[in-house]
Amino acid sequence: MAGLELGAKDSGSAESRVHRGVAVLDFILRLVALIATLASAIAMGTTDESLPFFTQFIRFRAKYNDLPTFTFFVVANSIVSAYLVLSLALSIFHIIRSGAQSSRVVLIFFDTGMLALLTAGASAAAAIVYLAHKGNTRTNWFAICQQFNSFCERISGSLIGSFGGIIVFILLILMSAVTLSRRH
Repeated sequence: MAGLELGAKDSGSAESRVHRGVAVLDFILRLVALIATLASAIAMGTTDESLPFFTQFIRFRAKYNDLPTFTFFVVANSIVSAYLVLSLALSIFHIIRSGAQSSRVVLIFFDTGMLALLTAGASAAAAIVYLAHKGNTRTNWFAICQQFNSFCERISGSLIGSFGGIIVFILLILMSAVTLSRRH
């Protein structure tokens, strides 16, 4: 009987180690998502390129805030970054108390909302980036990336970071849902 109790105690501590490991992975993924979304917001928000037109006094300029879609992208990534900074506290709490369940439900709820916001911002910006690269001759939208190379490279790079953040959010939500379902 003592062997069974000892075995039960070991499985409980093994389960606790697994939950703590999941909580540590949650923290690391949140840091990765924070870096990706913050870098995307900074890269897009600092994008600016000017080209001379006829003389050096007349210039064409491309900035992120010329298009409301890019402004929405920067705001969405900034909001998600701020949320991720605040959610790190709950993630640390889960490392300390791996048995916490109600706070995991709260995180899943807010993570899903932030995933929706991030997806909306990245998808809207991706449509404009596509037009910047390819253009649309039927609507007289000309591709500008042949002229504004640096601008297009930066906005494309910021999209990569944002879509990376989306993938991390999907992993966070799935991981939290699986962790909660295994406890019942």
